[in-house]
Amino acid sequence: MATASARTFAAEQALPLALFEEITEVRVERPRWIEKEARRRKRPRRLTRDGKLVLLAIDHPARGVTAIRGDALAMGDRYQYLARTRRVLDDPDLDGVVATADLLEELLILSHLERKSTGAGFLDGRVLVGSMNRGGLAGTAFEMEDSFTGITAKRLAELRCQGGKMMYRLDPQEPASGRTVLGCAEALVALRRQGLAAFLEPLGVARGKGGYDPAKDAPTLVRQCGIAAGLGDSSAHLWLKLPYGEGFDRVTRATTLPILLLGGPARESPAVTLMDFAAGLKAGSNVRGAIIGRNLLFPGAADPLPMCRALTALVHGDAGLDGALQVLGEEGQAEATTPRRVAKRGRGK
Repeated sequence: MATASARTFAAEQALPLALFEEITEVRVERPRWIEKEARRRKRPRRLTRDGKLVLLAIDHPARGVTAIRGDALAMGDRYQYLARTRRVLDDPDLDGVVATADLLEELLILSHLERKSTGAGFLDGRVLVGSMNRGGLAGTAFEMEDSFTGITAKRLAELRCQGGKMMYRLDPQEPASGRTVLGCAEALVALRRQGLAAFLEPLGVARGKGGYDPAKDAPTLVRQCGIAAGLGDSSAHLWLKLPYGEGFDRVTRATTLPILLLGGPARESPAVTLMDFAAGLKAGSNVRGAIIGRNLLFPGAADPLPMCRALTALVHGDAGLDGALQVLGEEGQAEATTPRRVAKRGRGK
């Protein structure tokens, strides 16, 4: 595991403040750079290189979710958020991102600025997935009506992305949940027509004192697998995003669709997150990786890159839990004494 001497995160080294501030200048004066970089970047030849995926989720702020480990506005600091995102993209084995339109565009701008100075964009070869429904704002009376307020399938195709992500949270007593399920079905059809992959997070929920709590029990997840797989006019390009829980082997047998494990709420340490992922990956052959957000970007005060390298070693390197924990510790020590390394990816060449 990472020790107390592991490097703390330095945002300025990952993303110079002047470069971050230039994003606004581009938005005002050269917004067409977004489409220009989308056309120039080298897309991955295939959605996966080994049948597995590790994707970074950066779509929480659009739902009003900004808290992490006691800091109510941590994910609301766009400079920190983008700097941490750029930092973990130094891991060449991180396949890509799941992002809302604003963050996809900001990453395209940054990639274009780096391409102008270095000749290469850090989004080359990456899988870009757009988050489509963010209308279920956290803590609102309409949270279960998670309407499609985000990026559309048409826009995803225009930006040469690889897929779209959506979710529904099913409360049996809330009619708005049904409308969200219908919206997901329509989005699946739209993505299929554009030739794009679909990533669906189907959750059963229960009302708690602080809002809605996702159900992780096997019976609920088994039922959600059946519901999700039957939506739309095709499941040929559909991936499921599910939380790991007890009896997950039963869940994996509920579908032939590929499953990505979700990171979920903040955990007490990176090691605990890795333990869950290691167990989930062993539950069934159709568990093919992970989509993780805050637990990757905000591992306390530590640099997030070692956690990313440990997770990608677990998924793509078949490192196992012990191997992933070893990578976490070794990378944490190495990053404390080694200058920032720039990722080079070859999948899109």
